[in-house]
Amino acid sequence: MYFCFMDESGTPPKPSAVGKRPYFVIAAVIMHEAQWHGISDELKRLRLRPEFKVKGEIKWRYFGKDNADPDNSVKHLSQPMRDKFREAFFDILVQRKSIRTLACITDIAAAYSKRYVKTPEDLYSYTYKPVSERFQYYLQDMSRQVGDKQLGIMVADHRGKKQDDGLRTSHHGLIDNDGLFSSNYPNYIETVFMTPSHLSVGIQFADMVAGAVARSVNTSEKSFFEKIKGTLRSGPTGKVEGFGLVRFPGR
Repeated sequence: MYFCFMDESGTPPKPSAVGKRPYFVIAAVIMHEAQWHGISDELKRLRLRPEFKVKGEIKWRYFGKDNADPDNSVKHLSQPMRDKFREAFFDILVQRKSIRTLACITDIAAAYSKRYVKTPEDLYSYTYKPVSERFQYYLQDMSRQVGDKQLGIMVADHRGKKQDDGLRTSHHGLIDNDGLFSSNYPNYIETVFMTPSHLSVGIQFADMVAGAVARSVNTSEKSFFEKIKGTLRSGPTGKVEGFGLVRFPGR
């Protein structure tokens, strides 16, 4: 059984906010059920290291030098130490060769120019779709490798009742769709599960991956994206574009 933990970078903006930042990102971390305890235990050890002593949720935005959130779990660390913790955090993923990540980068202005994208939830849904498809393709790849059908569950960050209900509707619209030009999802189990990010190790990793990808496309700072780039699902030739890194709208 594989879990695909997913989260977004920030809040999907309204059409009136187009231009404030060019791209919206949803990212995901795929791990086998047997990997979860090792990843969780290593994160616990990282938090307890004397130079860090980090308590609370790990979120990408907490690492910004101007973040003054009272719940910021790394606010007691200097900026160099925050970056050192973030490096070590990503090492937990990078050092596990079986971990795979996915991300969809949405050009916000181009998306809202489409007649079918009218609201922030439309934007979220169309960014989610390629991520869900690539998880299905990953499960198919693994099924071929091991010679037995591999199954997976999608786990998303809880955002609010209205948003969660909207994502469930979109999710089931995808997996129940038998259209000629739509992907099908024979390796998925059940619905998309929602969980508060502060209670989920997997969601916190997905949030950090989403932040690294979003920073790489919204700014010139790409160091953390380069660190996790090797975890992105890739094709037979090593290409990540279209396999683990997808863009919406397409070219």
